Order: sequence, then C-alpha cells, then structure tokens
Amino acid sequence: MDELDAAARLREICLSLPEAVEKPFGGHTAPAYRVRDKMFVMTTEDGLSMVFKGAPGVQEALVAQAPERFFVPAYVGRKGWVGARLDVEQDWDEIAELVEDSYRMIAPKRLAALLARRQGEAADHPAAT
Repeated sequence: MDELDAAARLREICLSLPEAVEKPFGGHTAPAYRVRDKMFVMTTEDGLSMVFKGAPGVQEALVAQAPERFFVPAYVGRKGWVGARLDVEQDWDEIAELVEDSYRMIAPKRLAALLARRQGEAADHPAAT
C-alpha cells in the first residue's frame, strides 16, 4: 500500500468518529485528527507513520509483538503514545481498533459513549451479505 492509500484509509477511519476533525498541529502541514481540539492521532510530515494514544501497557505489547509495524515515538512515547508505520503492511482492522481506543481516551465521555452505542447497534444489525 502506498502512502496516499494509507493516508486516505487513516483519514476515513478517523473522520468516521463522532465530532472528529482533521487539523494539523503547530506549524506542521501533516494531518492530525482531533476531537474537541484534542489530538487522538497525528501523522508525520513524510506520511510514513502515525502516532496514537495507547492505554497502559499497549505500547510495550505492540512494540514487543511487532517491532516492524510499531515503535515508541519521540517526545510523546514516554506518555504512552504509540507509533505505527504506514509504509509497511498493516492490519487495518487492528489500526481502526487502536484509533478508536485512542479516541475514547481523548474524547469527552459523552462522545465516547456515543461511539460505543453506535458500535453496539452495528453489532446488533450486521450488514446483509
């Protein structure tokens, strides 16, 4: 998958979340995704990786399990954020789950609950095949 496909896929995942918006941070031009002006996903200027907030222990587990896909990012890594390479083969279902978890940790409780309800409704009514 090239960087444009990965960026488009990531954008689709992030912007499907309640009240999520795309807005670069600082003087950067790379996409960052926010809810209520708080970032839950950042991408690098070169488009080769993304960074997301991880629950306690997630960073260590992902990096140990798949160091070719995940890494400890500079600056925010010590705060539990996780880096994911977008220039390697990724499991996009897993990436979507990790992005949603990051969103839940950052979003106000009401929006996080809205996401949980929306996902529960989707599980109750699976798409027809």
